[in-house]
Amino acid sequence: MYAVPLAEDAELRSLEPWQAEEFLAHMDRARANTDPFIPWARRSTDLESARATLQSYADRQASDSGRIFGIWSAGTLVGGVMFVHFDVGTGNCEIGAWVEKAGEGRGLVSAAVRRLIDYALVERGLQRVEWWNSTRNPRSRAVAQRMGMHLDGVLRENFPHDGVRLDMELWSVLAREWPGADTAADSSGNPAGNTSADGTPKTA
Repeated sequence: MYAVPLAEDAELRSLEPWQAEEFLAHMDRARANTDPFIPWARRSTDLESARATLQSYADRQASDSGRIFGIWSAGTLVGGVMFVHFDVGTGNCEIGAWVEKAGEGRGLVSAAVRRLIDYALVERGLQRVEWWNSTRNPRSRAVAQRMGMHLDGVLRENFPHDGVRLDMELWSVLAREWPGADTAADSSGNPAGNTSADGTPKTA
């Protein structure tokens, strides 16, 4: 199975519908981190709904409009990253991430997000990567800052959640700001020699 190493005992892999049981167990451990900020996490409460969440991303992968990946540490699913949306036509995409307690403090999310940015801007030739976070989520904000993203602005009361409208920060990084994104592209629009057979980010 294709995997990208993130640390000595951690790797990034596709997260697929057949892994719904493992995904659900992980979500149950991660709810304190995910439920306040990620709508689909709260909806993934049993095997059927967990499988539906993963299937929705499998459908997006098939249409090249989104994708979800898991982060495994010592063989245990501890978090993940995703292309919330991926639009080749406009050259824009959005990346999101989550992690349970056991995956915190090791830089795994940052390493995984960096891989997805490389894939979007370097391998696929997109022009803009976005990152959205609630102003109440400093850990998410810190990921954007570590990536060197630019704060485009704060959308006041933009996201309704638990009867409260949350303020959302919008961060972005452009291809011209990301190292390696000016690599010469091949005729398909992808940097020459960098596209994996299954369309996933390649190991550096």
